[in-house]
Amino acid sequence: MYSLTPLPPRPTQLSCSRMRSRAPARKLSTNTQLYMSAQRALMRRAFSIHEMKQHLERRAEDKDLVPPVIARLRELNYLNDEKFAFDYAAQHAKLRRQGRFRITRELRQRGVPDRYIDDALAKVFADTDESALLRIRVERRLARLRGAPLDQKKTASIYRSLLGAGFSSELIRAELKRAAAKRNTESPESSEIEIPDTDQADPLDE
Repeated sequence: MYSLTPLPPRPTQLSCSRMRSRAPARKLSTNTQLYMSAQRALMRRAFSIHEMKQHLERRAEDKDLVPPVIARLRELNYLNDEKFAFDYAAQHAKLRRQGRFRITRELRQRGVPDRYIDDALAKVFADTDESALLRIRVERRLARLRGAPLDQKKTASIYRSLLGAGFSSELIRAELKRAAAKRNTESPESSEIEIPDTDQADPLDE
């Protein structure tokens, strides 16, 4: 009788995807290829000029090919840091309820010049009450406690999370005091909120 040699196991979908993911991306060698790569990237999300430059340099066979592509994208207004800063600030303030410090920090990380950041924040917060955004965050955090005592440790945790969300320490302390007064009025038996007595600087203070 003939003995049958077992066939090797067929590669699973997961292993195939891992093999594909290990393959290095093909470098692009022409301006046209880089331009098409930029267009595909812009269909997914908006880019700052700095972000797009990094995106294309990672894909370019020769980095000297990138500046003409960036110039063409700017000429067609596909890249515009002023518009990018405003749209980003508006979305993150109104939809994500982030404060101006967080937005400033993230736009700087994306290489947006400060003049555009300052102008965007001035326009966005001219008709968006930053205190109201902060108030919503505070009320949601307090609602999660469901009547549990709010001790200094929990208050400090809320304080730190609000700093991380980009609000100034002055605004946070004022809003926590307002929340404390409201909490004591609605539930006299509730323990008083202890506002952290900290000299911690605001996120962009240096």
